Amino acid sequence: MTETTDHRLDGCILTEDGWVSGQIRFGAQITAIEGERTDSPTAPYLLPGFVDLHVHGGGGRDMMEGADAIRAAAALHASHGTTSLCPTSVTAPTHETTTFLQAVATAMASTEAGTARILGAHLEGPFLNPDKLGAQPPFAVPPDPAQVRAWAELASIAVMTFAPEMDADAALLDTLDELGIRAQLGHSLCDYATAQAAIARGCGVTHLFNAMSVLSHRDNGLAGAAMAHAEFAEIVPDLIHVEAGAILAARRAIPKLYGVTDATAGAGMPDGAYRLGSYDVTKADGAMRLADGTLAGSALTMDVALRNLVGLGLPLSEAAARLSTLPADWLGRQDIGRLATGAQADILQLDADLALTGVTIGGQPHAAR
Repeated sequence: MTETTDHRLDGCILTEDGWVSGQIRFGAQITAIEGERTDSPTAPYLLPGFVDLHVHGGGGRDMMEGADAIRAAAALHASHGTTSLCPTSVTAPTHETTTFLQAVATAMASTEAGTARILGAHLEGPFLNPDKLGAQPPFAVPPDPAQVRAWAELASIAVMTFAPEMDADAALLDTLDELGIRAQLGHSLCDYATAQAAIARGCGVTHLFNAMSVLSHRDNGLAGAAMAHAEFAEIVPDLIHVEAGAILAARRAIPKLYGVTDATAGAGMPDGAYRLGSYDVTKADGAMRLADGTLAGSALTMDVALRNLVGLGLPLSEAAARLSTLPADWLGRQDIGRLATGAQADILQLDADLALTGVTIGGQPHAAR
């Protein structure tokens, strides 16, 4: 049955082939994009909904708290333009990770209006290097492929971050490949050769430059291997985790560098005390930190990430793609992160100042903040 076109929006539409000045028609999926190509887009801009593959919380809720917290955080981020996301765990005891995955499955099974689409879990740990945890709680353990198989029966796992030096026989990576879980390298002290070998097998990189062995002219580590060899890597463009020059260098080096928020409960909230897994964290001056000053995720939302990237000199079309199309591509999802006929009708409306004025998810309009 052909879907009936129920809605339309007018403006400058960012398609995969460039800007079109005209209108986009849609029901739950996009049915038509009509208009004229333009190299000089003007507001209102219509962009694909943001796809955030690394988000721990928002709106005062930590996603390790359960399904209700996942939904609340997904609603907060939807109001800032994120139309699809991966709830992300922190390193925790096995039973807590199991409970988290059960909550992800529950949240995925009962979609609520006004919330971002849940793509599956991102497990950040527990198979990390215990000496490079950053703000991760101290529950790192050696890789356990059998446990991953058991977890994968509970919920869809889209992404897993692990330290490759902890997986010397590559048994974990073999399991992730077999299960179709995107493997990412992070919270690692591995050397260049170890990182290069894992990247050659198709691994991505988690929050580039943060919590990893460094980029250097000698004794290079994961960051250096990523700059030399990675096709895909995530980066946190809050201008706190990574300074402007490093973001621009990574952009030149890594063809499909994409942005994530790494947001925690304080995203979208006033300064104050919040939770990150088993830790107390504090939001102040736009950052989330542990008591010792260590960065503990971020307070970033994707609409701010877009403005930050444009402020660094990226064209709006490129900045938008790095927050929507490229992360969708990393997951192999052609139905999200793009404005194209047949794709999900996940559409953002922005004014001339790049302020978000409207959010549509699966054809349904939602309020923007």
